[in-house]
Amino acid sequence: MSAMIGCRDLAVGYGGHAVLRDVQLDVRAGQWLAIIGTNGSGKSTLLKTLAGLLAPISGTSDVRAIGDDRGAPVVSYLSQSHEQGFLLPIRSRDVVCMGRWPARGLTGRLRSEDQAMVDEAMDAMGIANLADQPLGTLSGGQCQRVHLAQAMCRHADVLLLDEPTAGLDAASRERYLQAMDTERSRGTVIATATHDVREAQRADVVLVVAGRVVARGAPGEVLTAGVLAEAFGVVISDTTGPVVIDPHHGHDHHHGPGAPHVHGHAPGHDHDH
Repeated sequence: MSAMIGCRDLAVGYGGHAVLRDVQLDVRAGQWLAIIGTNGSGKSTLLKTLAGLLAPISGTSDVRAIGDDRGAPVVSYLSQSHEQGFLLPIRSRDVVCMGRWPARGLTGRLRSEDQAMVDEAMDAMGIANLADQPLGTLSGGQCQRVHLAQAMCRHADVLLLDEPTAGLDAASRERYLQAMDTERSRGTVIATATHDVREAQRADVVLVVAGRVVARGAPGEVLTAGVLAEAFGVVISDTTGPVVIDPHHGHDHHHGPGAPHVHGHAPGHDHDH
């Protein structure tokens, strides 16, 4: 099945209060939309609206099948935070297998093709060696890769990911980016909410938001120092292009509450986030 995302004059928010307005979008099969902005800019709220978890304040949000296909598209949504308080020592593979439950039901037995999809997703995220590890014993970055594999193993028509690179080291980010290229080659529509400029550079369409749409277009057109400074406040440049310093980001344990946060790729290991 082929799918698309379309938004017209869309305003999103909570309790009738809009946190982001005037969203116009057309994202087709095989395209990747990156929504980039600070905390509180409306990017996560937009993603939840696309997922059908929130009703639009005004305008329209349409995620639908296109062409001659029948039925609703399969949508896979990964939120920014994940519940880790499992009472049972659930294995990493069990968590990934949950991505196949919508296709088989809670009491349905997974088929061989489902198991193959689970294997494929775990291999893509480099976590096959963690299959029997209880989720509670993993680092934050390892848990993030498990949840990414769960979202990917649905083989969804539309993949919605909120801060997918949170807690990932450089090698894991590259695995994730390669996995997104594979998803695009399958015709998947991808939308990610991110702080990461270098992730957004790999997308087809970028939406820069700051309570409003600052810019929309191809990465080379909108991921400029001027546009990012308007959205984030402070931008520096390195040899690969603009790198954001987000003065509004207050959740990074390396810098402390309220400290500026540099968004770019840094070497290291998957860490607790």
